[in-house]
Amino acid sequence: QVRLVESGGGLVQPGGSLRLSCAASGFTFSTHRMSWYRQAPGKARELVAAIASVGGSTNYADSVKGRFTISKDNAKNTAYLQMNSLKPDDTAVYYCQAWSSPQNDYWGQGTQVTVSS
Repeated sequence: QVRLVESGGGLVQPGGSLRLSCAASGFTFSTHRMSWYRQAPGKARELVAAIASVGGSTNYADSVKGRFTISKDNAKNTAYLQMNSLKPDDTAVYYCQAWSSPQNDYWGQGTQVTVSS
């Protein structure tokens, strides 16, 4: 049974930090590209960051470059998103995705991140 479980969300003040985790099970974690998406109320889901299955190359949305860092630990089957210098515009539900092919495209249930004073 494939599972992706996000954690680490919550309420944080502007300028603060959070680290999201995505614990994976039920598939070969190391062969999947891992990504974080987010969806704010009334807006489309958008890609925040991704990390390749091999080589570890990363890419980021322009809006988070220099503030967010994606990483993964194959030994722990876990992906992370370190979020620094958070802004109110970062408020959204954050989703973890694992992808290796259209037939192997898995999503977590999401974790809420709220940036507010």
